[in-house]
Amino acid sequence: MDNYFNNTSFVNLILQWRVHLAAITLAAAIAGAVFSGSMFITPLYKSEAVAYPANINSYSDESETEQMLQILQSQDIVDSMIEKFNLTAHYEIDPAYKYFKTALLAEYHQKIKIGKTPYEAISISVKDKDPEQAAAMAMEILKLYDKKVASLHKTKSVEVIEMYEMQLAAKKALIDSLQERLYVLGNDFGLIDYSAQSQEIMKGYLRTVYGNNGSNINTKGVSELKANIEKHGGELLTITEMLQHEARTFVEIKLDLEQAQRFYKSKLTYSNIISKPYPADKKAYPVRWVIVAFSALGAFLLSILAIFVIDARNPAARKQKQA
Repeated sequence: MDNYFNNTSFVNLILQWRVHLAAITLAAAIAGAVFSGSMFITPLYKSEAVAYPANINSYSDESETEQMLQILQSQDIVDSMIEKFNLTAHYEIDPAYKYFKTALLAEYHQKIKIGKTPYEAISISVKDKDPEQAAAMAMEILKLYDKKVASLHKTKSVEVIEMYEMQLAAKKALIDSLQERLYVLGNDFGLIDYSAQSQEIMKGYLRTVYGNNGSNINTKGVSELKANIEKHGGELLTITEMLQHEARTFVEIKLDLEQAQRFYKSKLTYSNIISKPYPADKKAYPVRWVIVAFSALGAFLLSILAIFVIDARNPAARKQKQA
């Protein structure tokens, strides 16, 4: 057998069977060309869309591109695509088949490829026997992605709005209670402005007997107001400061609430489409020259192997040919 693998023996063997090898290789190439035709293999057309994520924030350590990829591969989008394009019938899968769902999803993921590009964009590649549908399916996946992200954001926005509304209601109730207490201090005890009234009381005490115009000062009123300030002045200061602080907080929460409401009502898109899908005018599968080349090469190599086996099993014929 070692003689078969030296150059002279190998070339001689090929030359002896050259007609057979040529015939088999040619037949295999013709068969590859025939069986790779549209009568035997359904041609598929490819449409591709390329997009970057937009208006989203990553949830954890993942990038916005990885988040977009996860959402695009979600089962919700897959189910929506199957329903919208009736892929069960389009892919000719029998719903009564035992493993119908597995076969349908396998066909879907075989025809639709979603992945990252080297530049952190997302590529959506769709192959289909109908070039128009291939382009429509690639575009629909991006639309479904926008709807999915919008739904997720609106759900969270509702939660945020409800939280701000609860905070706003609590602040409003606290401010109302502070204002009611401030009204009581002003109406029942005459306390309105601690700083101004303290100054007036001091002036009144310095003019204990007569005013500037010579009239008597109401010393009873001054004494009563002084007593009220001494008793409730601290409370008046505290309530006034609290009311100012709560009013500022109320305005901040209200602004946050309005922003959340604007975000909820806005109609945003969540992808920047760099390359839109278009109906291809040339099939992407099968590549006939590749099939023909591999068919011819495979037949040629198998023929050589068969020749080696035949020649090895007939040593007498080999010696006769060598003689």
